[in-house]
Amino acid sequence: MPAQRDIRLKRIYDPPEESDGIRVLVDRIWPRGVRKEDAKLDYWMKSIAPSTALRKWFAHDLARWDAFRERYRNELQSHASELGDLRKYAMKSRLTLVFAAKDREHNQAVVIKAALDDFA
Repeated sequence: MPAQRDIRLKRIYDPPEESDGIRVLVDRIWPRGVRKEDAKLDYWMKSIAPSTALRKWFAHDLARWDAFRERYRNELQSHASELGDLRKYAMKSRLTLVFAAKDREHNQAVVIKAALDDFA
């Protein structure tokens, strides 16, 4: 068991690498232009993604980022099982949370990683 969890974030449009470890897509909607067999995912955890209403409200508007983070953290409280699964994966191997958003710093994977880091 690793002493410290190694959780990374990666866009689905970046080439998968062996060093990614366990790859989990955390988007509710399948990313455009990506074939499932090319994504090299271990899991697609769409249930942990932000609700459709929250995703549409945020619309990647940076002025809403802080509010989105707070609202999404509240939503994540009802996904203890999925977060538990992600924690287990991270204890076994490097865990790469895969997302489709263009913005690498303001997306749901960032919030999920922060939630997982809070339980380190």
